[in-house]
Amino acid sequence: MERESMEFDVVVVGAGPAGLSTACKIMQLAQQNEQELMVCVVEKGSEVGAHILSGAVFETQAMDELFPDWNDRGAPLTTKVTEDHIYYLKNQSSATQLPNFMTPKTMHNQGNYIVSMGNVCRWLADQAEQLGVEVFPGFAASEIIYNEDGSVGGIITGDMGISASGEHKDSYMPGMELRAKYTVFAEGCRGHLGKQLISKFELDKDKAPQHYGIGFKEIWDIDPSKHQEGLVVHTAGWPLNSETGGSYLYHAENNQVLVGIIIDLNYKNPHLSPFDEFQKVKQHPVLKQYLEGGKRVSYGARAIAKGGYNSLPKMTFPGGILVGCDAGTLNFAKIKGNHTAMKSGMLAAETIVEAISQDKVGQDLTDYAQKFENSWLYKELYSSQNFGAALHKFGTFLGGAYNTFEQNILGGKVLFKLKDTTTDHGAIGLASEFPKIEYPKPDGVISFDKLSSVFLSNTNHEEDQPCHLRLKDPATPIVINLPKYDEPAQRYCPAGVYEIIDSPEGDKKLQINAQNCVHCKTCDIKDPTQNIVWVTPEGAGGPNYPNM
Repeated sequence: MERESMEFDVVVVGAGPAGLSTACKIMQLAQQNEQELMVCVVEKGSEVGAHILSGAVFETQAMDELFPDWNDRGAPLTTKVTEDHIYYLKNQSSATQLPNFMTPKTMHNQGNYIVSMGNVCRWLADQAEQLGVEVFPGFAASEIIYNEDGSVGGIITGDMGISASGEHKDSYMPGMELRAKYTVFAEGCRGHLGKQLISKFELDKDKAPQHYGIGFKEIWDIDPSKHQEGLVVHTAGWPLNSETGGSYLYHAENNQVLVGIIIDLNYKNPHLSPFDEFQKVKQHPVLKQYLEGGKRVSYGARAIAKGGYNSLPKMTFPGGILVGCDAGTLNFAKIKGNHTAMKSGMLAAETIVEAISQDKVGQDLTDYAQKFENSWLYKELYSSQNFGAALHKFGTFLGGAYNTFEQNILGGKVLFKLKDTTTDHGAIGLASEFPKIEYPKPDGVISFDKLSSVFLSNTNHEEDQPCHLRLKDPATPIVINLPKYDEPAQRYCPAGVYEIIDSPEGDKKLQINAQNCVHCKTCDIKDPTQNIVWVTPEGAGGPNYPNM
């Protein structure tokens, strides 16, 4: 197909913290070197920040390096952490508050800020545009352009106006080729192009498999008398049993709290519903005391890549680089990935500018590996490499004790290496071998159902378009997943996308409500047969998070 084409020095896929930091740093360096570089950022959300979901307690180290005067520039970092409370929930009504010396120091948040990363990314996009970056929201990068020598040459944005049956509608508009000397993939966790690149260039060869969690978040307006701006609360334990994860509640500004849970996706029981575990944990007095009398105003969910150092792929390949959560740079020992994503992008920017100034085009940016190993980012990830594996192998209590010893007593020195070589989708067991879980009905006050929750995510897709949740084999959900695993997609999806229904013929059928999809990528990760492939829908589709 003949397509319009635009040429850039660098194309960045994704306007999250990693992608925008890459773009900003490239332009800063170009100005210092008196180079003229053309950089564009494409973002599949309807606006910058629309698809950003993060807790978030933000560590400023990377921001301090990128914009030392961020405060004068009006960065939306205003709520400093004042207190850290960490609880072990023993059951549905009791809990023990853990003293700081009994928790990994990586969990301590002195000097950090409670932020909306959606608003931080909007601010970063403004800084990028002031530096001369072109930012294109509403355009999904759907395909990779490969040059004749096999190197990456850019991306193609998704076609618009194709019907569900594949025909061109009156609104049809073919996607554009955005060609570049180097392409930066910053799509976030389980990026669909990043996934293709990791496979094509065998970037994860000899690495432990990536591990994931699903993170939920709600924003609540609460009673001002209960609000303690700057208070950070984390929990472990109930309602999770053998599963690992924990909840959080952060007191942000304007009498709002941010509440959520992260559940590791290596859980075994196929009857588990992460969404219902989240609704359940809010009923615990440690969290409920703040939510009672309040009003829920926003909801969302997103997978996080938490494998850390042991799962990091080779990040470079001819013509491009993976940064941020597309590569898996999150530090799970801190439950933080924004500062690490930013730093990975800044290091990528330095490498790219040096390569272009030396007239190196389309090459493997091998210098990046050395820059990475010389950085605080590498040291941070290396020193916490055992954190997730310890929890997976020893459980929340013993794994937490080991992590506290390694981080607090040994100062992050690694005595021996722990690795979890089981994939998250491979961890799930047979439905017949696990008890079914009866979840309480939502009360509509503290706990809610999926559809009313999705409504608060402002999710919208053009309905008459090809389904972006593709099945390699349409028969697998009913022939394999239903009898063996009771089709867990019904439960692991946080948005009610997958339903088992009776067909007119009386058979069982998987119905995919793709318009509900909040782009969390959990189905692409947890499906036991790896039959579901998430691809980008039309640009601007998906959630429209206002300040998540």
